[in-house]
Amino acid sequence: MKEKIRNLFIEKFAKEPSIFRSPGRVNILGEHTDYNEGFVLPAAIDKYIYLAISKRNDDSVNLYAADFNENYSTDINHIKRSNTQWANYLLGVVDQLQQKGFTISGFDAVIDGNIPIGAGLSSSAAVECATIIALNSIFNLGLARIEMTAMAQKAEHTYAGVNCGIMDQFASMFGKAGHAIKLDCRSLEYEYVPLKLDGYRIVLLNTNVKHNLASSEYNIRRQQCEYGVSLIAAHHPEIKSLRDTTLEQLRKYVEPVDPLTYQRCKYVVEENNRLLEACKDLQEGNIKSLGEKMFKTHNGLSYFYQVSCKELDFLVAYVSKLPYVAGARMMGGGFGGCTINLVEEDKVEELISQISKAYEQEMNLPLTAYIAITGNGSETCN
Repeated sequence: MKEKIRNLFIEKFAKEPSIFRSPGRVNILGEHTDYNEGFVLPAAIDKYIYLAISKRNDDSVNLYAADFNENYSTDINHIKRSNTQWANYLLGVVDQLQQKGFTISGFDAVIDGNIPIGAGLSSSAAVECATIIALNSIFNLGLARIEMTAMAQKAEHTYAGVNCGIMDQFASMFGKAGHAIKLDCRSLEYEYVPLKLDGYRIVLLNTNVKHNLASSEYNIRRQQCEYGVSLIAAHHPEIKSLRDTTLEQLRKYVEPVDPLTYQRCKYVVEENNRLLEACKDLQEGNIKSLGEKMFKTHNGLSYFYQVSCKELDFLVAYVSKLPYVAGARMMGGGFGGCTINLVEEDKVEELISQISKAYEQEMNLPLTAYIAITGNGSETCN
C-alpha cells in the first residue's frame, strides 16, 4: 500500500511525498460509553488509511481520494465544508489548525487505505488522524499526540456532523500492537491492557449494510443520555454524567419520568461496570468470561439502547450457539457494520464458510469477513 500510494502521488503531482498512516480500530467492550465520560477498551488494528502529502509554495490545496477516484481542490484561505463528503474529514482538520492559530501553506495529498468503509472500524477517525499527523510533521507545528487527538475529534464534530466521543481518534493515535487501551474518557488517563487471545482470533463479520438511521440516532442517543443525567442532577447536583450515576439513582429519578430514557441510561451504566470487569478477565487470560460479557453487551445494545438491526442480531444469534465462539457483539455506532467475534483459531475458516452461506440465504446479502490483528497507532511510513 505504501508503494502504491507513493507512485500514485508521483503520477499526479510529479514530486516525492511524505507518507503517513493511521489505523482503524476494534472495540472489545465499551460501546456508546465514551460520550458519557465512561470507559472504553479499543485496540488499533492492522488496517490503515495512508496519506501521501507534500507542501506547496502557494495557497492551493489539492486532494485526491483513490477509493473514489475523485479530486478536490480549494484555497487554504477559504477552507469550508464541502459537498464532497470524504474531503470534509481532511478539511475539518485544516479548519481546526486554523482555529488554533496555526498558519500553513497549501499542500497536495493523496489518500488511500484498506479499512473497509462503513464497517464500523472508524475509517473516518483514521483519515482525520493521518491528516493531522501529516500536517503536524510537514509544517513542523510541534503538536503533542493528545492535542492532535482532540483536534481530530473536533473535526468530525464540525465538518462531518457526527458528535462522536474521543475513543476512535484516541485508538487510532495511541494504539499499541498486542494490547487494548483502557481509556477513561473523562480524564483521558489510559493504560495498555494485554490482549493475549491464546488460541483465539478476532474475526469481524461485516453485514454490508449501513442503515441511514446511524448518524441521526447516534445524536438522539446522546441527547437521551444527557436528559437522564439532568433528571438525576436536579436532585444530586454533583452528578455530571452517566459515569457518576448508579442503577439505583436511575430507577428512582429517571424510570418514573421517562422509561425509554431509563433503558438507554441503564445500558450505559451496566456497560461501564462490564468493561472494568473485562479488564480483569484480560489480565487473567480468561477469554471465556470476556466473551460472556460481549454477548451481554450485544443484548444491551439491541434491546435497551436499540442501535442494532436484524442483520447484526442474526449474526450474533448464529454464533451464540457455537461452542468454539467465546463471545460476539455488534461493534460501532450501530444500524449496520460489523460484529466482532472471538473464535477458536482452528475453527475460523469453518465459521466463515458456514455463516456466510446462512447469512446470504437469510438476508439476501453477501457477508464479508476480516481477521483483525492488533497494530500500532498513527505513524510516519518514510
